Amino acid sequence: MEHTASCSRERPTSTCLTDVYRCFQTGSRPSHSAAEVAGVIFTTILRGEDGQRAPAGHRHDNRSELTCISLTLVEKIISSLTSRSLPPPVESYCADIERVLFEDVDLLSQLVCQFSAEDQIISHLAAKSVSAWVFYQLLKSGTVSPAWEQMCVRTFLSSAPGTELDACLWSLTDVLKRLLKGAHREILWKLLAVFDSGLCVLCSEFIREEGRSAELSHSRLSGTTFCLLLDLLEVLTASSSVRGADGCWKSPRLTHIHSSALLATISGSAQYFVKKRALLLLKKAVLQKAGEDWALGEARLPGPKHDRFSSDMSALPRSVLTAVAADWLQSVRVESASFFGGTRQIVADEGRKPDCVMLSGVSLLLLKSMELHIQTAGGTAGVDSATEVYGYLRSLCGFLKKNRVELTEVTHPCCWVSLLFGEQDDDMMEALKALLSIFLHHRLSGLGESAELEAACASGCNPHCHFLLLLRSISFDHSILLDFLISTETCFLEYFVRYLKYLRADWQGFTAACGKVSVSDCQRSLQKSLPDSGAGDMFALTYKGQPEQVGLSPCGQPKDAPVEMISVAAGSRLVEYSSSDESGPENMDCQDEPGTSACENGRFSALDGKRKISGAPIMKQQYEPSHPPVLPSPSNSALERTPEGSSSLTERTSCPDVAPLSGQVTCETSVRAVLCLSQLREVVTRLQTKNLFPYNPSSLIKLLQQVQNCFQQSHPSQFDE
Repeated sequence: MEHTASCSRERPTSTCLTDVYRCFQTGSRPSHSAAEVAGVIFTTILRGEDGQRAPAGHRHDNRSELTCISLTLVEKIISSLTSRSLPPPVESYCADIERVLFEDVDLLSQLVCQFSAEDQIISHLAAKSVSAWVFYQLLKSGTVSPAWEQMCVRTFLSSAPGTELDACLWSLTDVLKRLLKGAHREILWKLLAVFDSGLCVLCSEFIREEGRSAELSHSRLSGTTFCLLLDLLEVLTASSSVRGADGCWKSPRLTHIHSSALLATISGSAQYFVKKRALLLLKKAVLQKAGEDWALGEARLPGPKHDRFSSDMSALPRSVLTAVAADWLQSVRVESASFFGGTRQIVADEGRKPDCVMLSGVSLLLLKSMELHIQTAGGTAGVDSATEVYGYLRSLCGFLKKNRVELTEVTHPCCWVSLLFGEQDDDMMEALKALLSIFLHHRLSGLGESAELEAACASGCNPHCHFLLLLRSISFDHSILLDFLISTETCFLEYFVRYLKYLRADWQGFTAACGKVSVSDCQRSLQKSLPDSGAGDMFALTYKGQPEQVGLSPCGQPKDAPVEMISVAAGSRLVEYSSSDESGPENMDCQDEPGTSACENGRFSALDGKRKISGAPIMKQQYEPSHPPVLPSPSNSALERTPEGSSSLTERTSCPDVAPLSGQVTCETSVRAVLCLSQLREVVTRLQTKNLFPYNPSSLIKLLQQVQNCFQQSHPSQFDE
């Protein structure tokens, strides 16, 4: 009888809550009064708290479900009031419910108590409801809820693992993230002042400086709790880059302060997903991109940094380089790449796809740390420091080889950058910029130019080779470079301008690099991604002297896969310039003839149009399109005269006779590279003339013209007077 009566009471309650939620979803006003709905919600949550202590059973399950519905409804009501997304009558109705719940009956105290609920779903839903109301109250009155503040501070100071700590970590992270998104700086500083000491104690307890202590602390925390702590650290790190940030608080600097312990976490015995999350946090910190996925508004605009920003940014690279010098890379474990079904154990001698997220993350963390360390050193390093830098690069090479990235299969050492970062444009540009900074710094350290270039190639950090390999990866398509210049998602503009200045001053080095890249391409590793492969599946097919001998390098598939030359499609662009009203008849889209690539057609149209557009000299060597199904890389091809007198590009998979053609292949590579830059200059100039370029590219156009002049001076026979 008692069970039947309980069910009969719970059915109207469930019906009432469900009806109200559906009305809010459709934007209509419920038929129940605001006081009635508030009473049902409060009673249900209160009974749910009592039900947590009752034995499990049907009645307990019903109460848990009703509690979850009530908590979800509370979060929905508060979020709607914050966003003002409901019609005025419904918004007024929600405000009445909120007033009754949080002013008349003090629901917040009951919600905070649910943080320690054994049911993790109820604990998490309670944290969501509390976070929504705390943020709403901060915007409304600028005050911090005392009950929520006391609960979080007490939990952080006690540092007791459990659902209560998880809920407090998630709740504070959510509130801080909302404040960062909305650029509420004053409220953000007020909240950091409240929790600064508690957060410092919490991190000191669980993220210790010594590696062994860090190992012991990880055993006390579940992987979920530690990831929640890392999420909070990312939000705190992002708050330090907010314009007008005050450096008097220690909590926004915790990631940099505890960087050594986080490195120990990555190389220690923590769960693999925890290691990866810690690595991504350090990577974002060193790139100054913490919170870039969600921190919007004027808070992310560049502005003056706090007083301790420079010391923090120098401490993190020091920690990384110190760890690498102590063989930290050798203790970092990289598992197989995950796929839709999870991960699996690797059988001996089986083709392995290593986790490219870990490989690229560790590599970029080291490269960026080296760049920042050079910048903070103030240019005082000498030959000894250059030797030290190349030692770091050798350590990185050893780390990649240990994890089955077969760099020995790549005939040109500088290919490793494209091999590792080829599927992540932003990381690729950051790596190229860092390597360029490293090279330019130690180029000024007194070493001979030829010796420096040889050492750079041996260590895989020759900037000329990197740029040529980048152009080759995009099939020398100037429109893709234009997309990079316009996009704000990468640092390509900064890298490109700095490289062009170096190219202008070292044309002989560029010519030499064209020869090295071209000759090595006759046996080079061909990278490609299958159309249906995931972001972490990167393939590299390697020629080993004969076409049928195909090996598999870093993140590959079965070894006997067919070799197939592919080209990068040139039709995908960030902006469709031909759709602009101010665009002239000449646009960037070109009609491909059968069997001709878009890159090839773009090249010919640019050459033919020079007389009409700029009056610049015309190159004598104009290649007519051949008709293979795809366009091979220029470095894998040699010019052969056909009986009809036209030129064709013939793929060469082995090169016993490469010596007689090396000069011609080198010339072809440099011609295509300079032609790509020339086409880019023409398009940027045209867009600037029509006021369609997003910023002033005058300096960039000048650099591109100077590069073209260098080519004309070094190849006078290639031009008509």
